[in-house]
Amino acid sequence: MILSVCPNPSIDCYAWLEEIKPGEVNRIERIQEYPGGKGVHIAFAIKELGGKTTLFGTWAGGTGEWIRALSITRGIEILGVSVEGNNRKCYTLRSSNPAHSNTEILEPGPEINYDKWQEFKSLFKKEISNSSLVCLSGSWPKGAPGDAYAQLVKIANENNKKIFLDCSGPQLLEALKSSFFALHINEHEAHQFCGSTNFKVLLEKLDNRVDLVAMTKGKEGLMMWYKGKIYCANVEIENVLSTVGSGDCLTAGISWAYEKGLPPEDMAAYGVACGAANCQNEELGMLRKNDVETLFPKVKLKILENEF
Repeated sequence: MILSVCPNPSIDCYAWLEEIKPGEVNRIERIQEYPGGKGVHIAFAIKELGGKTTLFGTWAGGTGEWIRALSITRGIEILGVSVEGNNRKCYTLRSSNPAHSNTEILEPGPEINYDKWQEFKSLFKKEISNSSLVCLSGSWPKGAPGDAYAQLVKIANENNKKIFLDCSGPQLLEALKSSFFALHINEHEAHQFCGSTNFKVLLEKLDNRVDLVAMTKGKEGLMMWYKGKIYCANVEIENVLSTVGSGDCLTAGISWAYEKGLPPEDMAAYGVACGAANCQNEELGMLRKNDVETLFPKVKLKILENEF
């Protein structure tokens, strides 16, 4: 079972309006809401692939209840802590004016205090005993410690559990003070971390602290380091409806394939197929298993050996 940890769930909203007029009244014509947050996307994708997953989060108010209820209807078990306030909403504005379309407006979300953080850690330690792999991903609510992921990585290492981490910034720097199983990072985050988008520079900076490293480069696909080899994978798709959550679905694909005991080349190919399948779906951060199975044999894969 894969435990998907989402510290800061959200409701992701597409909001359509004719044009954005600064300083004037802007009326939204229609809105579509989806369960969001990186860990939520990962859990939904794993479930769609046929895997077993539990979603562990910080839940607040009516928005949190909405995300939980929709997750349960998909057959996903929900765990975590309840805090005051409401889980955030994240709006992506869609306008006929290209200069305004895809403007994002993000709510601040709830806060987590010291007692709730201690409860979060205690429940996390209990639940990882039932997991074969733990995915940690996304931002944290206000009030969480700056080394929150590092603390969870330490708990997992003490209990011999493998961690697949997807985060950036100070949280990543703190987490990398320890070793763990896997890291997903995009090229922008890689540049922020090591000053380069060159995969070899990234690996040198990580200095063998992570067993599996997956770096995504948008249309250029995936570069994955595992067991001394680099796997370069990509697949072409014609109709891109939305890229929101494609990196999360890629993480889900690699995690699902790893848990099934598939070889590294299939892990990379399923990751790319899942990320691409998400792009073909209007639902934000979601994929369909049939799309994944169609794309998987079309993935172009190159394996680089003896590169170091």
